[in-house]
Amino acid sequence: MSVTTASTSNAVWFLVGPYDSTESVRHQPIFKFPFVVGRRGDLPLSLSCKTVSSTHAEFIEIDKTLVLRDLGSTNGTYVNGHRVSEPIALAEDDLVQFANMPYRIRKQSAQDSPHTVQESACDQALALVQFDKLMSDHAVTPFLQPIVRLDDRKTVAYEVLARSRLFGLETPAEMFGVAAQLNLEVELSTMLRWEGVQSTLEMPKPPHLYLNTHPRELVEQKLVGSLEALREAWPDRPLTLEIHESAVNKGAHLAELRSVLTRLNIRLAYDDFGVGQSRLNELAEVAPDCVKFDMSLIRGIDTATAQRQQVLAALVQMVGNLGITALTEGVETEAEHATCMQMGFTLGQGFLYGRPARPRQFVD
Repeated sequence: MSVTTASTSNAVWFLVGPYDSTESVRHQPIFKFPFVVGRRGDLPLSLSCKTVSSTHAEFIEIDKTLVLRDLGSTNGTYVNGHRVSEPIALAEDDLVQFANMPYRIRKQSAQDSPHTVQESACDQALALVQFDKLMSDHAVTPFLQPIVRLDDRKTVAYEVLARSRLFGLETPAEMFGVAAQLNLEVELSTMLRWEGVQSTLEMPKPPHLYLNTHPRELVEQKLVGSLEALREAWPDRPLTLEIHESAVNKGAHLAELRSVLTRLNIRLAYDDFGVGQSRLNELAEVAPDCVKFDMSLIRGIDTATAQRQQVLAALVQMVGNLGITALTEGVETEAEHATCMQMGFTLGQGFLYGRPARPRQFVD
């Protein structure tokens, strides 16, 4: 669908409010003019509320000003508590009400920040508008980053990452930022894993893939079904599931997941180890196959104080004593590589060994 973004003087307008009387707040971009609001399902903003008319009101643009016009609704359109009978110009923070459905007017303007229009208002509006396209068309571009053995630097696996060419959704942070507004983090994470595995089918030898998760997947317990579908589609593909450290906080659920992964022949890794509260207890009770030490622990480790080096070396030794593979993230220099080797790390990941790239670039 081709739309014209409703940007006025490099600004984008939003309606902040619920879609129905029971729903939580959402941010709805006014992405084209006229922007019609009503109960009818084919409208830009369809409200599931019996007090709202089929075509209740519309937003238009007059001399670069956002204007609201009632369309003869039964129960009225209100601005700041007053029923409107003529077109009325709107400003940020105005309270607009369609029958008993209230919305706050918000505006994002490129003039409010030093960033370009593409980096601010228009990006975020297009992100909200195009998220459905991202999900329905699986419009992501999987990237792989090598994971190597430190002793010979041979690539033994790849972490699956994702990018997109859709404005405002280019990076995982932007994708999940929009997904959070729509409560679709789990669905997005599931789709990224599927597309990541599928993207490697052109590689002559099935690579070992490290797949990411979102913390909400453990809470909502939808992860198992998606992993079973992956294993059914690719029964022999070597896979490791990465669980972020912040999600490693419920022993019972984690033990159940470990059991499922064992049944599905999928390895387990704890990601970003050392950020915030390290889950040392879970390392012993629900031991993963691999622990990925966060890059914040590794950056500049070759020139770090003796105390910092001793603490990291002790953690690596502890992980090794539990039979867990220690993987260092974020290695960028030969000096960091050498120090990590001395500390006992087995695997490494970082720009020194390879930057994220499309799967076809690793075919040879």
